[in-house]
Amino acid sequence: MNPFLPASRLLLLSMLLFGCSPKYLKHLSVYDQPASDSSLSTYANPDNWAALPGKHDPSDSIPAPLIPEHLYDSTVDVFFIHPTSFTDRENPDWNAALSDPTLNAKTDYSSMLYQASAFNEYRVFAPRYRQANMRSYFTIDTSLALQAFELAYQDVRQAFLYYLSNYNNNHPIIIASHSQGSNHSQRLLKEFFENGELKKQLVAAYILGMYIPNNYFTQLRMCADSTQAGCLIGWRTYKKDYLPDFVKKENNTGLVTNPLTWTTTGEYAPHTLNKGSVLRNFNKLNKYVAGAEIKNGVLWIDKLHMPGGFLIRRKNFHIGDINIFYINIRDDLRRRVTNYRKTLLTSASLNAGNG
Repeated sequence: MNPFLPASRLLLLSMLLFGCSPKYLKHLSVYDQPASDSSLSTYANPDNWAALPGKHDPSDSIPAPLIPEHLYDSTVDVFFIHPTSFTDRENPDWNAALSDPTLNAKTDYSSMLYQASAFNEYRVFAPRYRQANMRSYFTIDTSLALQAFELAYQDVRQAFLYYLSNYNNNHPIIIASHSQGSNHSQRLLKEFFENGELKKQLVAAYILGMYIPNNYFTQLRMCADSTQAGCLIGWRTYKKDYLPDFVKKENNTGLVTNPLTWTTTGEYAPHTLNKGSVLRNFNKLNKYVAGAEIKNGVLWIDKLHMPGGFLIRRKNFHIGDINIFYINIRDDLRRRVTNYRKTLLTSASLNAGNG
């Protein structure tokens, strides 16, 4: 399964969509280089988090047009698992080091800035983890690749356990992830939420940029509309009429949401429903960038209504799964948090009445 573009195409598209270019290198001076990873072996250390309340980080950034209306709710938590930034397929290491300042800067000024910030009206927790090298998705050595993903997941799991013990305080939880992060979030949801008490605290899970098999979860369900809480949301973005070979092999068994309507049905949503994308210029909102519809287990977008959009001939918009729908996601979060709280109040009233 390969949701990624070839490296040269990925670089071009990322520059066009949100400028995930070597600009992050200018921030390296603020990253310390510990002697070894052993000094960062516990999530009690704030350096082991890409985002942590009380620690200033790029996920705290707010696009300038949104600052006047920004409302921060510290009673709801987001556990965000970032995508692969360890993209050097020539690197012999199967897993990234936690203490790599270049990689951490790349993570922070790409996915944390342009993706995790979409969730920052709530408390964002995003662990650094020994992510698997991108080549783990391509290699024929599946045994080593699986070991790499297992090591990465165990770091995420450790971070989540630390978060539960030290930060959660029974707050409602939003799980959010992209790409490799979504491989790990599916396991996390399966282990901790599907059949456990934490299910009651789940506002929603945004499992973005990865295949979600329709038979993987037995208790957690996809959100059918924008009013539900305690459910799953996911999509993979491609140009209209394009279907990669690996998706064809899934035989339409992937779960998918349309982020313009928040339904799982196939009706087309026009670009006028796209409330705003955050592209290369973080402080500029681009409205009405693309319409979208669900087809064959993926999300298809149509013509790009954006500056230079006619120049983009790419078919895989994996890199833009979140920032193309940035404002729609923020609005959806508010609705689901509100409805989650209404559900709690209704449940409490019923329990009181039965008492």
